Parts: sequence; C-alpha cells; structure tokens
Amino acid sequence: MRKFSTMQKILVTGGAGYIGSHTVVELINTGFEVVIVDNFSNSTPDSINGIERITGIRPSLHEADCSDIQAMQKLFFEEKNIDGIIHFAALKVVGESVERPLEYYRNNLLSTINMMQMLSEFGGKYMVFSSSCTVYGQPDVLPVTEETPRKLAMSPYGNTKRVGEDIIQDTVKASHGIYAIALRYFNPIGAHPSAEIGELPLGKPDNLVPFITQTAAGIREKLQIFGGDYDSPDGTAIRDYFHVVDLARAHVLALQRMIDGKSKATYEVFNVGAGKGVTVLQVVKAFERVTGVKLNYEIVGRRAGDIEKVWADTSLAQTELGWKALSTLEEALLTAWNWEKRVKGIKN
Repeated sequence: MRKFSTMQKILVTGGAGYIGSHTVVELINTGFEVVIVDNFSNSTPDSINGIERITGIRPSLHEADCSDIQAMQKLFFEEKNIDGIIHFAALKVVGESVERPLEYYRNNLLSTINMMQMLSEFGGKYMVFSSSCTVYGQPDVLPVTEETPRKLAMSPYGNTKRVGEDIIQDTVKASHGIYAIALRYFNPIGAHPSAEIGELPLGKPDNLVPFITQTAAGIREKLQIFGGDYDSPDGTAIRDYFHVVDLARAHVLALQRMIDGKSKATYEVFNVGAGKGVTVLQVVKAFERVTGVKLNYEIVGRRAGDIEKVWADTSLAQTELGWKALSTLEEALLTAWNWEKRVKGIKN
C-alpha cells in the first residue's frame, strides 16, 4: 500500500481492541494520523503500547464511550479536522446478545448514529464500517456475494450490523460529500507477527481461536466445540477464517478508495474473507499440526445464534479494492499461538 503525501486524520473507534489495534498499525504505517477512542470494555490500554512499539508512533487516545453524544462532540471539537472514521466500537458476543438484546441495540446502534452525526456536524467525509457476514444469516447459496440477500439475523448482534448498514446508507444518501464503505467480514484470527498485539478477550472468550490457544496454554482444561451434527464433512460448523492483518489492510484500502475518488457510489459494500470454508475441527487439527501441541477438546450441543455454514466470494474486493487474503490458515494460527505464549510468558 502506498504512503500518503498529505496526512489525513482518521478516528478509529474501538481502536484499542483486537481488529482496531491491527488496523491502527496499518494506518500509521501508511502515513495516516490516527486518533483512537475506546472505553476499554473489552480491551486494555496496553494495546496502545504495543502499537507504539511496532510503529514508533503513539496515537492520540481518548477514553470515552461512542454512545455518549456529548463525549463525542467534545472529542471532535478538541481534535478538529477529523477527515474520516473507521467504526469498530461495538458489543460483539453473539450468545450474549441473545440474552441481553436491549444492551446490544442501545450500544451498537447509538454509537453508529453518533458517528454519522459527527461526520455531518464537523465536516468529515469518510466512513468505513465494521460490518459482518452475520447480515446474510444462513445463506441459501454459497459462497455469498455482495448481492446475496440479507436475511433476518439469527442474533441481536447480527441485527445491529444489518441495521447499522441501513443507518449509514440512509445518512449518506441524505448527505452531501460523505462516502461510506461497509466491510462485511468473516472470521478474522491470528495476531501481529511481532506478537506485540493480538486478541486478548477480557473474561471468557467468544471466538474459537482464543479458546484454542488458551486450552493449549493450559489456561482452560478443555476446548468445547459447539455442534457436531451440522451438514459438513466432519459435522462441525463451517466458517471462513483469515488473518487479522489482512483484514486491517482491507480497511486502509477502503479508506484510500474513497480519498482517491474511486468510489463508484457514495455507499459501497465488500465481502472480506479467505474465500473458502473450513470446519471448526479442521481448524483444531491445523493448530495441532503447526504448533505440535495436542488439544483436549469435546463436542457439545449447538450454541444459540450460530449458523451452520458460511464463506465468502471475495472477487469484488479483489477487483475494486485490490485486496485479497495473503496469509494461510496455518500462518494465522501460528501468530495467534506466538501471541498467547508472549502474553502468558510461555517459553518455546
């Protein structure tokens, strides 16, 4: 990716989180000035230290909640001249959203509304939205393309992404000079190759790979695989896993597309994934193969809100953004394990 000769100032909401921190690194390395806002509900300030160790630059940090409109107005007034937003900040645990729907709707939708309002009030031009393949529900045809119909979401979390897309699209249509891209991504895994930043869930993990690495590290006695009776080669669910650094690059390319005036519409959508489906059990076996660590696992009942299988057709992102996933599943899993070992002080 090319460096920018004139520095654009980009606000990254949830920039201390897993995907956010990796995207901040890619933004800084590409020449952007980055401002982070995070309430640290599922992240820690140490990720900012990791970003600085990798890039040599410490981004501006505001500790605040994106659903607090007054705090956001204060941030935009203080920072001045924010050109665009990459919006990650959201509650994101599928099962938890089924149990606490109002909390998810209030947090995720209000924060998105506030971000669009800030762009309108303070003259920002660009929005990259962290959407999700959950908007497709359980698709009738695989792989899914951007033209695949969105279905009724199977969880409140998924519905917040679906409605969030609509909020952004409607706002852009009613605005002048604001461009937005929603990236519908699949299952990012792994960590930065430096092992300075990675996925560090506070409390019990929701995603597969942190469960795998914590089990391998002896933090958890057993890995539970949810559902062994799906229509798949080994009965476990199928997902599209790809490296988080590849995902971070996609956000930068989406931003560059809008800044360069290459958008074909004021609102665009792109799928971002590896472009192939892998079963949960295949991921477990790949981890064992690449690390040499055997996992204690058991297959249990299905989890509420989970779909059976989904993977992406990423040809549009390749054609329009010049993006594709570069790392293999094994490479991504190895970086996740190296990160876990560093965090827990495990020697090779």
